[in-house]
Amino acid sequence: MSGGKLLLHICCAPDATIPWPALLEEGYDAAGYFYGGNVQPREEYERRAAALRTLAEKERGEVFFAPYDAKAWFDAVRGLEDEPERGRRCAKCFALQLEAAAEYGAANGFTHLCTTLTISPHKDVGLINGIGARTAAAHGLVWLERVWRKNDGFRRSVVRSKELGLYRQNYCGCAFSSNGAALRNRDDRRG
Repeated sequence: MSGGKLLLHICCAPDATIPWPALLEEGYDAAGYFYGGNVQPREEYERRAAALRTLAEKERGEVFFAPYDAKAWFDAVRGLEDEPERGRRCAKCFALQLEAAAEYGAANGFTHLCTTLTISPHKDVGLINGIGARTAAAHGLVWLERVWRKNDGFRRSVVRSKELGLYRQNYCGCAFSSNGAALRNRDDRRG
């Protein structure tokens, strides 16, 4: 492959349906990385991890999973619980996920880092790409800036997810997201 060894931070399987094959077509030796500590409850994490394993099988790709550690995530966002969606808590969450991916990538011979987060029409791509560029550089990796929602990427990911029979969630994953607010009292906060 001519593009280099790329670690694709994957927030969920549906969001990877467009970026992962595109990066492979571009010539990157692309593998996936799933952080997951931001996803609550644990059962939701398991559903998302299973969907990602299914996608990896279908793409004949390799995916790496960080150990599930919701307590560390809750500790990191302590004090930001009442932030609105797209606020400082989300920025902290993006940074935690991309930092974990960059650390893994640097320790395992990857040369490039990219993320699927920019496929969502609900996320700030400038913020994400800025965090990604700083984080990748701090770990000696090249940040591959992409805005995957361009060219109808989000809609195409919905269609592709249905074709593949992938579980598609209805909230970002954290206990504080607007659709996941009922999860706030789950035991995941304690580990």
